[in-house]
Amino acid sequence: MTNPVSVLRQTALIEGISFLLLLGVAMPLKYAMDIPWPVKVVGWAHGVLFMLLCVFLLWTLITARWPLVRSLIVFVSALVPFGPFLIDRRMKAYAAEYEATRQLPAV
Repeated sequence: MTNPVSVLRQTALIEGISFLLLLGVAMPLKYAMDIPWPVKVVGWAHGVLFMLLCVFLLWTLITARWPLVRSLIVFVSALVPFGPFLIDRRMKAYAAEYEATRQLPAV
C-alpha cells in the first residue's frame, strides 16, 4: 500500500508551488499589466490542488491515525505562502514514522 504521508507531502509541495505562482506571477500580471487570464488558469489549478490536498489530508488522518493537531498544522500551512516548504522536513519525518510503524510485527 502507498504511504499516505508521502502522497500528502508531494501534493503539499505542488500545491505550495501553485500558490506561489498565483501570488507571484499571475496576480502581478493581472494588476500591473492588465492581463487577467493567468489568474483564471493558475487560480483554477491551485483550487483543484488545494481540494486534492484536503482529500489526501483526510486520507492520511484516517489511514495513518494522525492526531488532529498534526492535521491542523498541515492544513494551516497550506493557507500560508511558503507554508508547505516550511513544514516539509517535518512531513518527511512523519512519512518515515509511518513506514516504521508499518514494519513493526503485529502483537
